[in-house]
Amino acid sequence: MNSMYRTRPKWPFILAFIIAAGFMGSPDVPAQNRIKEIRIADSKGDWGYPNPYRHYPRGPGYLRMSWVFDTLVWKDAEGYIPALAASWRYDPDTLSFVFQLREGVKWHDGRPFTSADVVFTIDYFKKHPYEWVPLKEVAGAEARGPYEVTIKLVKPYAPFIAYAGGTMPIIPRHIWEHVDDPKKYNKPEAYIGCGPFRFVDFDKAKGTYLYEANRNYYLGIPRVDRLIYIKAGHPMMTLLSGKADLTNIKPDMAKLLRDKGMVIVENARGWNKKLMINHRKPPLDDVRFRRVLAHAIDQQEIIDKAHRGFGSPASFGLLSPDHEFYNPDTPSYPHDPAKARRILESMGYRKDKEGFYEKNGHRLMLELLSSNITVAGESVSDRDGEVIKRQLENVGIRVDLLNLEQATTDARVRKWGFDLAVSGHGGLLGDARILDSMINPEVTGSVNSARYGANQELLRLLKAQATEMDVEKRKMLVYKIQEIYADELPAISLYYPASMAAYNPKKGIQWYYTKGGIALGIPIAQNKMSLLNQ
Repeated sequence: MNSMYRTRPKWPFILAFIIAAGFMGSPDVPAQNRIKEIRIADSKGDWGYPNPYRHYPRGPGYLRMSWVFDTLVWKDAEGYIPALAASWRYDPDTLSFVFQLREGVKWHDGRPFTSADVVFTIDYFKKHPYEWVPLKEVAGAEARGPYEVTIKLVKPYAPFIAYAGGTMPIIPRHIWEHVDDPKKYNKPEAYIGCGPFRFVDFDKAKGTYLYEANRNYYLGIPRVDRLIYIKAGHPMMTLLSGKADLTNIKPDMAKLLRDKGMVIVENARGWNKKLMINHRKPPLDDVRFRRVLAHAIDQQEIIDKAHRGFGSPASFGLLSPDHEFYNPDTPSYPHDPAKARRILESMGYRKDKEGFYEKNGHRLMLELLSSNITVAGESVSDRDGEVIKRQLENVGIRVDLLNLEQATTDARVRKWGFDLAVSGHGGLLGDARILDSMINPEVTGSVNSARYGANQELLRLLKAQATEMDVEKRKMLVYKIQEIYADELPAISLYYPASMAAYNPKKGIQWYYTKGGIALGIPIAQNKMSLLNQ
């Protein structure tokens, strides 16, 4: 690990700046309250370089970037709070959000942050899209003085604060205005933000990251001098040995760690494992057949046999029951193999001598792709595919199970080269726009999207809820979306795994899961507010 503290030749600019700034301690914070370092462990390590264009496009990659780059608004344990914007309001007459920016904020290189940086960021992201922040609903931005910005919308857009205000990292104009290819830009200046930590080093081979506290941070100097991410084959043992202070854990380790003095935090249901369905090909294009799958699958058995009972059955309407817009009357499909068989037979299928269904001389056979999925930053091996195969074969559907690398499975799903595939994603506690992202074929980007356009009423409602600024009216639209989605079953949510993290309380840091998830709904207990003096 000593090599991690070595700043490599490619980072001389940042190192020189850190030394000049005198990072290691601050006259503003009593020495007895300062923490030398905090270490966070995960099993993957490499989540890309921490700027908007070079981090890996999943939650852990975004979080590593978020220490360096701040947003207009953020979330603490309970909800939205001011960040670079001291306040904001929506003007329905002009379809605009007006942000009053904080004064005195500085970039890591000492240059002042102003409204020009916000306007530039929006223009730059529209020209060079950052996939976490869709801006097609944004017409543009205008600076009204150095500390006021008006962001005008094309039409009313309810998810704006969640997807733009609370997720969009603001980048410095004086650096990025000269960059024509942001995905290839990797000079030290590419990591100058105005967040609570400065990026120092990333060892791609070892999966280690080093950050140093920003002593000029506008919300006060962080309590921690150094923030370090380490790759650990066994994160729990790394925590117990004192080499890490925080890590995600497997639920069955919670009691042991609690007995050892660690604090266990458990998240709400914000991540789901689901069965992707190729609804473009027969018989999967028939909703009756998709309902056969739903009745054949026993969600609780998957949880019990593949996850030792840690988890809960998922809603067929996609949104988590812990979401504020969850519809408790969403249609469900109780495990009922007999009903599944009756539906198959009503579709003209008959059993052959081996007990499997066939039609017109062709045996009913499906290919099921399964792979190790990354859950909240951890690569998780499970037996989901094996259990689902047995359940489907129990009702007479022959299944060819293929265990592939996740990247291979993702590639086949993107190209519609599959029948069924086990996948998963988070975001189920954030803004309801997740429904659009995971259903609408016109919204591209996520390999986890069902890309379902066969029901025009569903597509109409997806568009309507995004433009409804009245919270209660929007909620009713989202209720109806869940009902139709559960009726159509373009994909089947299987379960919500129990998601837990453990930390050592001796450092005096209290970690937590953010209500609604960080940014778009990231279900990971690494909110940067935990390291600030609040």
